Amino acid sequence: MRAFKVQSCHFLLVSALVLSSAESLVSEAPTAYEMLENFDFPKGILPEGVKGYKLNGDGTFVVLLSGNCEFKVDGGYVLKYSSKISGKVDSGSLKNLKGVSVKVLFAWFGINGVVRNDEELNFFVGPLSASFPVSNFEECPRCSCGFDCVTDAAAAAALSAEA
Repeated sequence: MRAFKVQSCHFLLVSALVLSSAESLVSEAPTAYEMLENFDFPKGILPEGVKGYKLNGDGTFVVLLSGNCEFKVDGGYVLKYSSKISGKVDSGSLKNLKGVSVKVLFAWFGINGVVRNDEELNFFVGPLSASFPVSNFEECPRCSCGFDCVTDAAAAAALSAEA
């Protein structure tokens, strides 16, 4: 009976070490935002709330958000991200994008590509494109309020200043 207890304690200790090693390996993996920066794209082209991603050896990827995400941006446009975004990263470009769209006037159009050209990002909707400075995407937008979010602390400060 004593040998069984020693062996089972040894097994539990080894199991705990293996699990903690696996957790540390997972935590060392770059985030989706860090991977964007590794490919020379700003993290702000993705909204806050990425749950995970998968990047394959051929450059195809899937990014999972915590839910659908929609917000307004300058120029009167509305951006919408599906909870699943896919595409392919290839030497300064994101191609075959699915899950990102823009509302222009009353119609929604899929953004099917993004190309980095020095300090500009070109967003493609079919054969049409629009360019924006990379500096516009330094911060990640938040769902529902985009880049114009008022934090709880700022809102509380504004309310107390009015009182």
